[in-house]
Amino acid sequence: MDTRLSQLSLVNDHTGATTNPIYLATAYQHPGLGESTGFDYTRTKNPTRTQFEEAFADLEGGSCALGTSSGMAAVQLVCNLFRPGDEILVSFDLYGGTFRLFDFYTEQYDITFKYVDFTRPEEVQQAVSDHTKAFFIEPITNPSMIKAPLEDLIDIAQRNDILTIIDNTFLTPYLSRPLEQGADIVLHSATKYIGGHNDVLGGVVTVKDEALGEKLAAYHNMIGATLSPIDSYLLIRGLKTLHLRMERAQENARALAEHFEDHGAVEEVLYSGCTGMLSLRLKKNHEVARLLENVKLCTFAESLGGTETFITFPFTQTHADMPEDAREARGIDQHLIRLSVGIEAFEDIRDDLDNALQESKIG
Repeated sequence: MDTRLSQLSLVNDHTGATTNPIYLATAYQHPGLGESTGFDYTRTKNPTRTQFEEAFADLEGGSCALGTSSGMAAVQLVCNLFRPGDEILVSFDLYGGTFRLFDFYTEQYDITFKYVDFTRPEEVQQAVSDHTKAFFIEPITNPSMIKAPLEDLIDIAQRNDILTIIDNTFLTPYLSRPLEQGADIVLHSATKYIGGHNDVLGGVVTVKDEALGEKLAAYHNMIGATLSPIDSYLLIRGLKTLHLRMERAQENARALAEHFEDHGAVEEVLYSGCTGMLSLRLKKNHEVARLLENVKLCTFAESLGGTETFITFPFTQTHADMPEDAREARGIDQHLIRLSVGIEAFEDIRDDLDNALQESKIG
């Protein structure tokens, strides 16, 4: 994987430029009647977006990739594959924004989203019905960091002629390439690790099957929630450092997970063993609000995957729209925080959190 990333070079012009050009044109001149350069209107196809999409498809091992205006636009694009009466089995522990969108599709389009425990393949097989059209899987769940046995789930899906849709945002193609394991669709919020600098909003959907890719491309063009040229450029930039950032974020996250295992302020450490995401459940005599008021280096913000360490409070942020009973069932309470560990010096992150946790004690 290092080789693919280090060889990423998409400049294709005669200037010798060492960075990729940004094509802002919305329309492209036709050489003659019935003739095209391959680019006609930027919603349909843009040279900068095409450079990103082709590079990403290569990294994923897919036939095509589609750059969307956000991660949620990527999820929404895939939802257009389904019809009233269809059923999708979904990771029980799931990003709150995706949960909200699925609720909307249930209310508006009579599509059923059934939440299952993908860590138990035998129960997943039992949940499959004649109406089941797809699995929507977070291989590492958000925010509980539970790792799913992806190969087993893909096997079940293939035996039952069911699509597998993988939200690979936490892992990226550097750590996991589900299309090569047999998955049908992989999507990302490219805002996160792919962009990597908290300065770009985007998403991406990648597929293996060319016919499926053509169908999604037609929806993509019709809906119009496409990735802008400037954001495409920023994502190309992000790909060039993805392997470096992921290695450092993982190194820091693993060290933090070990550090907090026997910490006096921490009840539970939730970490999958890979990627830069981990969650901490504070002990009852420590208050999240006080911790957030006392961090200096870490940032209290609602995102992940950037160079900076972010702390998110799922109870009031990412999962705020989830019904209270659903949050409780998933362990999303007022003591749980999620860390997107950045690439700062480990000692600086550790010391900042230790100091803030000391100040968070009540009583």
